[in-house]
Amino acid sequence: MSLRITSCNNYFKLKGIFNKESMNVFKSEFENIFDHFSSLTINIEDIESMDSFGVNALAGLHEQSVSKNRKLSIIGLGCKDLYDHFKSNSAA
Repeated sequence: MSLRITSCNNYFKLKGIFNKESMNVFKSEFENIFDHFSSLTINIEDIESMDSFGVNALAGLHEQSVSKNRKLSIIGLGCKDLYDHFKSNSAA
């Protein structure tokens, strides 16, 4: 299943496979997102798999939120690689 993104206001739900092939879907949805919202919630509960491109895309969105002083919440029991990425960066 390819990546599907549904939204309601500042709440976004990702579903499917988040990999290199689905980056265009993600980028078109979240490009300049912090110009429209001061806080953002992304639910990754229904992500079936995520490769390093998906992890890096969410990490990049996190970096944008920090640089623009916006709030970003990533919720759901999704990809272990994503949690490991943020866990290792917060320990550094």
